[in-house]
Amino acid sequence: MNYKRILIKLSGEVFSGTNGANIDMQMLMQIASALKILKDDGKEIAIVVGAGNFVRGRDIKDVVRSRADSMGMLATIINSIALKDALEKTGLDSEVYSAVLMSEICKTYRRDDAVRDLKNGIITILAAGTGNPYFSTDMAAALRGIEINADVILFAKNVDGVYDKDPNKYDDAVKYDKVTYSTILSRQLSVIDMAAAVLCDEFSMRSVLFALKKPMNIVEAGKGGNIGTIIEK
Repeated sequence: MNYKRILIKLSGEVFSGTNGANIDMQMLMQIASALKILKDDGKEIAIVVGAGNFVRGRDIKDVVRSRADSMGMLATIINSIALKDALEKTGLDSEVYSAVLMSEICKTYRRDDAVRDLKNGIITILAAGTGNPYFSTDMAAALRGIEINADVILFAKNVDGVYDKDPNKYDDAVKYDKVTYSTILSRQLSVIDMAAAVLCDEFSMRSVLFALKKPMNIVEAGKGGNIGTIIEK
């Protein structure tokens, strides 16, 4: 597939690399190098980042959920600033947009501003999820992808695709090359957030789920290569 405008969802765990740190700048520089290849190929790139390397709101049991989710939103901004630093060291123009007001640190997200930057060759990093509690960053990726009219959402996860059952529990799990959102929903295949799957299905948003063990996997996925699992309506 010849994608022009792509939205990449980077899981927070990716930012940790392999050294166990919250942010591994060496890993981010590798990701930035991969994104430069896509940018030089003429792609318009938006990125939604997770915060699993720091905190997930739903995992904090002793804090009110809406406050815990706010902590997660703040963590995505930390990751976004680190990614912006790596991108600019690679020679790429980038801008961080936050779904919550953070004007001293980054711009506040407006759809038209983000699209204008994309058209001008600026990589847009979309932070703070949707700006609302109870919604995952997968949901933010689905929402932003639809808003900016992306051709595809690339879910860069720690699994290499969608399986018919959990491959960590079942040796006979079978990986899909292509699957529908309705199959994911009906079988409760929790590779992406269920609400995000519903939204992508409603708006016929194509996505690709793949593992980011090797940052260059972003290039293959962004160029429509044979990697991971394609998810469609």
